[in-house]
Amino acid sequence: MNHRLYRIRRMRGAVAVEFALVAIPMVILLMGIAEVGHAFYQYNTIVKSVRDAARMLSAYSPAQSDYPMASARCLVVYGNSACSGPQLVPGLTTNMVVICDEINTTGCTGQFKNVTTTPGGNTINLVQVTVTGYPYSQLTAFFPQFSQLTFDDISSVMRQAL
Repeated sequence: MNHRLYRIRRMRGAVAVEFALVAIPMVILLMGIAEVGHAFYQYNTIVKSVRDAARMLSAYSPAQSDYPMASARCLVVYGNSACSGPQLVPGLTTNMVVICDEINTTGCTGQFKNVTTTPGGNTINLVQVTVTGYPYSQLTAFFPQFSQLTFDDISSVMRQAL
């Protein structure tokens, strides 16, 4: 009986040591999962706001005097056309939003062409809204390599009114 009591007392701290050895990798794993989830959240938020801005601009012709280009930039960054309230994601600015259409071609890059002709000879006007150079805003500072992450261009193209 004495031997058994001695053995129980000797093993008392073993559980705490084992927990410490398992807890450290678990915390790192959980923080990594949270950071990747946060990156997906930011990316998805930008994708949806870019799509909303392209949808708004698709109802207008770029030749109209009331073409809402500034409002579309605000819609991407703030989620509303008045540029009010907090940014949808930290660090996103209206300078990162590029709008390409039949008339506005400044800053447009890539394979996108502003006016496309169909096989029947009809012209289709397109509008493209792009966010360029968005730097990922970290949730924690635990992974310093994420602080240098910049998302690729996020864009949406829609058919525009003539």
